[in-house]
Amino acid sequence: MYICICKAVTDKAIKQAIANGASSVRELKAQLGVGSQCGKCVCQATQILHNELVKQHQLIDQLAKPAA
Repeated sequence: MYICICKAVTDKAIKQAIANGASSVRELKAQLGVGSQCGKCVCQATQILHNELVKQHQLIDQLAKPAA
């Protein structure tokens, strides 16, 4: 789904940028152009960023636990 219509950025592109290390809206803006035109996409991009970072931290926590 397109998140940023102005720059034609999809949710998949945002998730890929986060998987590659982006950890802030500023970094998403620098890499993808999200929020650099009209700004209507910033709330949705921020939500995707938050959700993906939570998933990453949960995965790290699961991997860090010793095997039972």
